[in-house]
Amino acid sequence: MSKNPYFIAEIGVNHEAKIKLAKKLIRDAKDGGANAIKLQCYKAEKIASKYAKAYWDKKENIENNQLKLFKKFDKFNEKDYFAIYKYCKKIKIDFIVTPFDLEIVNFFSNKVKYFKISSSDLTNHLLIEKIAKTKVPIILSTGASTISEISSALKLIRKYHNKITLLHCILNYPTEKINSNLNMIDDLKKKFDLPVGLSDHTRPKDSMEILSIAHIKKISMIEKHFTNDKKKPGNDHFHSFDKTDLKNYYKKIDNLNKVLGSGKKTFLESEVISRKNARRSLFFNKNINKGNKVKKEDLIALRPAIGISPSNYKSIINKKLKINVKEGQIIKKKFLF
Repeated sequence: MSKNPYFIAEIGVNHEAKIKLAKKLIRDAKDGGANAIKLQCYKAEKIASKYAKAYWDKKENIENNQLKLFKKFDKFNEKDYFAIYKYCKKIKIDFIVTPFDLEIVNFFSNKVKYFKISSSDLTNHLLIEKIAKTKVPIILSTGASTISEISSALKLIRKYHNKITLLHCILNYPTEKINSNLNMIDDLKKKFDLPVGLSDHTRPKDSMEILSIAHIKKISMIEKHFTNDKKKPGNDHFHSFDKTDLKNYYKKIDNLNKVLGSGKKTFLESEVISRKNARRSLFFNKNINKGNKVKKEDLIALRPAIGISPSNYKSIINKKLKINVKEGQIIKKKFLF
């Protein structure tokens, strides 16, 4: 049976800087079956200058200035994050963050299961080094990157530890289904010999198919944006799962696991009758008198498999008959010496 990927419900800032809503999202993620929740932790001025423009679909989020967008939801402080961390401990769901500035890293280093490094920070070696020095396991997202850029980031992390999971990611919000490029998962596995997961930004209507294919590729982890209301305007709500989607995902994966089976080749209980009635045994194809040696041309393999298997026909050749046998008679070892 295939092992289910570790599922991270990426709340990001879909909590809209409201503790009550954050806790509801965390509870929903837990009820839906997620292994972890993840927050994006930042102050707008430490991510973007006033010149940074949108890289998301402006039909879904009309704001064109990153600084203005990020400013809307950067209100949480350390006290708020600590309350969320404590709530995660209380309901027993793993707590993960993506830190976007150096100052916040140390605060989280003894609280998180993983640090996530965003695709957007894959070349931010200042931040990567700070995170790596904590020796907390790292999830490294690889959206919009080259092999050389990934290698450079990994080289830096490995100065301090090798507890790394890579995420295949397409840095589009949303990612169109046609751009999912799931075969990149295989390339990442081959080139880096690390666990590889998927950070999925497709719309929920496409995600079930995308995540099912990724599951077949034996990904170790899934990160999917999470909300309680996919119809909310702006931010990441439009390409998020909600609790119902998450439950449906697990139903789909459970069914897929059944279809995929154990992975160890043997016959099933349902095939036992087929093994008997569709396979063959050795029969005599002519009348032969007692004392004669059995020749290859005296044999015929016929259904059902209730006697000596044709795979063992050589054990019959040149044996003498103890009795007279007739054409169509099944061969038994007691007839031979």
